[in-house]
Amino acid sequence: MGTVTLGVSIAVPEPYGSFLQRKRESFGDPAAPGIPTHITLLPPTEVRTEALPAIERHLAEVAAGCRAFPLRLEGTGTFRPLSPVVYVKVTDGVAGCTALQARIRAASGPCARELQFPYHPHVTIAHGITEEDMDRAQAGLRDFTATWTIGGFALYEQGADEVWRLEREYPFGPQTAAVPRQAADLSRPPAPSC
Repeated sequence: MGTVTLGVSIAVPEPYGSFLQRKRESFGDPAAPGIPTHITLLPPTEVRTEALPAIERHLAEVAAGCRAFPLRLEGTGTFRPLSPVVYVKVTDGVAGCTALQARIRAASGPCARELQFPYHPHVTIAHGITEEDMDRAQAGLRDFTATWTIGGFALYEQGADEVWRLEREYPFGPQTAAVPRQAADLSRPPAPSC
């Protein structure tokens, strides 16, 4: 039947999502227009198309067992020299993101996979560009902050054109309101139950 490349992530809502995507483009990252601003939960993963129903059921079950949690982005960091990435830091909500991605990638589930590096929730703002542009990205957003409540996550598929497209959203639990998605296509509730 073939394969598809999937990813699972938390969308960065408006107005932050479009702002950070425009900034990523301005730093010269050629992949920026095809990647909605996000926090990765499952990195790009190639799967057989016949596995999609089981993956979607699994993601729905994970989401149903979670509650909304607060998230804050603040300042910048980098994975250099290990990896050519500059990012906006997740400063509140790290434990929730970490627990959520662990449930999604559980060894007993259809999204089981090893990671190349230990999980570290972040929002990429520059990847694989010149060192000078990476420095500009890291300095340019060092004062950036954003706060919102995460109410779910989404499944994306990468097309042959390298563009990531939303396939399905998974709201947390039965009573969670969905966070508005990024235009391109804040209180503190309890911690996640993930």
